[in-house]
Amino acid sequence: MTNAIELNDVNFEKEVKKSSVPVLVDFFATWCGPCRKQLPVVDDLAREFAGKARIGKINVDQNRKTAAEYTINSIPALLVFKEGRVIEKLAGLHTHEQLVSVLKKYL
Repeated sequence: MTNAIELNDVNFEKEVKKSSVPVLVDFFATWCGPCRKQLPVVDDLAREFAGKARIGKINVDQNRKTAAEYTINSIPALLVFKEGRVIEKLAGLHTHEQLVSVLKKYL
């Protein structure tokens, strides 16, 4: 069972910026209700897109450097990276279907 990659300030460069496939990153916090609702959707996407795209999640409270680098002011925030650059930003809670359609654009 594949879950989303646990990202942090240390592995972000390797796992996201240097990825050869698109990466969806969920910026979240444990105290955030909408974030808790988003996490199972993110884990489902990790299974569904295994081998085609990478799906990661990063706790903004524990990884302030990365959250600041991408100016994350509200959560959940979902960023799509391709070739090390942010190509799409999504704010708020999103359905599985919405996120699938976003990811498919970049495959």
